[in-house]
Amino acid sequence: MKLDGTVLGFDVGARRIGVAVGSAFGSGARALAVVDVHAHGPDWPAIDRLHAEWRPDGLVVGDPMTLDGGDQPNRKRAQAFARELHARYKLPVVLVDERASSVEASRRFALDRAEGRKRKRDAAALDAVAAAVIIERWLAAPQDATQVTL
Repeated sequence: MKLDGTVLGFDVGARRIGVAVGSAFGSGARALAVVDVHAHGPDWPAIDRLHAEWRPDGLVVGDPMTLDGGDQPNRKRAQAFARELHARYKLPVVLVDERASSVEASRRFALDRAEGRKRKRDAAALDAVAAAVIIERWLAAPQDATQVTL
């Protein structure tokens, strides 16, 4: 996947998916939205709208492995989501190690609150901030990502 295009990043959870946008030509990545996950799966119409609005050149999905690099239930969910993105949009999709991305997102949110840029009620967007962290990790080390294939 090329670094000089726009990418959408995803932090996949059981109830929500954080979404961010980023580019090597921009200033890293920024949080966009949080998409709900229902019993039947992600809110695909919401993801379709983000895809249509941003027209990304590629997609980056957080790979939630355990601290020792092993599998956990959410990892299978994220990998399945990544494969569905690839099939649905016919774009390159990569998985990026997301260990501690939520910790980094919380740190950034706390800093923004302390500086008056965020309010407590904005905490719902924390998953989108984690997605921005995931994109920034990919931008910093694209060679460490895993390409998704069908």
